[in-house]
Amino acid sequence: MPVQIKRIYEQVSEKDGYRVLVDKVWPRGVSKEHAKLDEWAKEITPTSELRKWFNHEKDKFFVFAEEYKKELQSNKEGRQKLNELTNKAVDEEVTLVFAAKDEKYNHAVLLQQWMEKKLEKE
Repeated sequence: MPVQIKRIYEQVSEKDGYRVLVDKVWPRGVSKEHAKLDEWAKEITPTSELRKWFNHEKDKFFVFAEEYKKELQSNKEGRQKLNELTNKAVDEEVTLVFAAKDEKYNHAVLLQQWMEKKLEKE
């Protein structure tokens, strides 16, 4: 099944399936009841240092992607969680939920790409 990404500020849908927040910091102005999350996967978020350096600047996105990938590869808990979510996506819909305003240049897009690439190989 394809992995979806969705801003936390968008309306929750039954089609979302398993909803996972992939941000390190809880999104402003969103209650836990409204978010309707199944999980908060802090293990797979970029470090605060990398996130602050990137600052959602499009020109930095490709370097950010490489550095983020290195971080995940060196983070045992992060790798395990990403594999767990990827395996879950084999049988059910998984939606990675994020708060960033930019829907094209953010870490959730990268997670989605990496998970779908792995699913294609299986």
